[in-house]
Amino acid sequence: MSEKTPEVREALAVYATEAPETELVPPGYRQSEVGVIPEDWIALPISEIVQNIIDYRGRTPRKLGMTWGGGNIPVLSARNVKMGFIDFEEETYFGTEALYKRWMNNGDPKKNDLVVTMEAPLGNVALIPDDQKYILSQRTVLLQTNQHKVISKYLVQLMRSKSFQKLLLENATGSTATGIQRRKFERLEVLLPPPSEQRAIAAALSDVDALISGLDKLIAKKRAVKTAAMQQLLTGKQRRPGFSGEWEVKRLEEVADIDSDNLASHTDPHYQFNYISLEDVDEGVLRGFTHQSFFSSPSRARRRVRAGDVLVSTVRPNLKSHLLFNSPEGNWVCSTGFSVVRCRERLSHPGFVYQHFFDGAVPSQIEQLITGSNYPAISGKDVKGFRIPMPKIEEQTAIATVLSDMDAEIEALEASREKTRQLKRGMMQELLTGRTRLV
Repeated sequence: MSEKTPEVREALAVYATEAPETELVPPGYRQSEVGVIPEDWIALPISEIVQNIIDYRGRTPRKLGMTWGGGNIPVLSARNVKMGFIDFEEETYFGTEALYKRWMNNGDPKKNDLVVTMEAPLGNVALIPDDQKYILSQRTVLLQTNQHKVISKYLVQLMRSKSFQKLLLENATGSTATGIQRRKFERLEVLLPPPSEQRAIAAALSDVDALISGLDKLIAKKRAVKTAAMQQLLTGKQRRPGFSGEWEVKRLEEVADIDSDNLASHTDPHYQFNYISLEDVDEGVLRGFTHQSFFSSPSRARRRVRAGDVLVSTVRPNLKSHLLFNSPEGNWVCSTGFSVVRCRERLSHPGFVYQHFFDGAVPSQIEQLITGSNYPAISGKDVKGFRIPMPKIEEQTAIATVLSDMDAEIEALEASREKTRQLKRGMMQELLTGRTRLV
């Protein structure tokens, strides 16, 4: 058994008692084909726990002599079914009552039925959220469970688990579009505790889902607030208290040095550094780096980086992989896929300049300048010519502080969300296998 994280132990301790960790089968458990499980748990194929599988794959309105549109009944296709929820913000077709009657002739979706994507993508599963009518469309099937054997809210959590998703892939076919045949899908076995324990497990995991969903909504709200603030503060439409005076539009090369500190070809071959590639940066976040020596490093590893530098991605599809670099001491070098902007003291503030590359004056300029079809990019010369509206350095600093504080708040919420997701993964591993029993 793998070591549980402190977060998982803390959460489980609130309401659970762990099965003993031992190489022998502990009391109350038995050996099965799927490993050691509680004595009162069973494994059954999907075909034995559902009352009905509704499958309209391959059906189209044209084959019925009809068309989409003209009605208000939403169509659930694979693009709408995400892992754990149905996304109506994705493009959604609608059908008429007449089309529904012709199409849905093998059963009607009901609240808490499971809808599962069978290919492209494979294995997304969600519950029907209400009793509204839905048309089941491409690459999806609907499962109506036998509630005496399995609770649908438990089954949807089980099908989202890492072990079940692995089982799906092991039984899938296809290289371009991975999918699973219905007969194979129906033979997949799932592990079932008694219905009362299924309900308890589903409730515990659903509570964590609700917490994650709440964090998602809060993060989206905070991002919207920050976007609105940027549109006001970076243009001078809204001034920070105590500041006045005209702003000036400056070319970036007037207030900063661009790509001025590069490794020369005669650099000591044994010179060691931390290397940042384009793929290491994700919209202002440094996701990783590699340790390199000059003689064996990638040919693009040439631009020196120091604290306070702004790394500007110049190559698609990474054109939002910008970074305000504030990492620890050491030798740092980035790819020539970045331009390194080093602000000049008393002329430009790194945080102020950095924010302009996301929702300020710069993105539209990038779109106008980008060239190339196979390898779309902008040049260092383009970066030097970016025009940015700028107040005095003191106001730049004040604006940068406000936006930086907003970023920090969003990052803290995102970290909390990731911690909660890890907690849920740990809970699923424990609860859905019977390793931990709910009181």
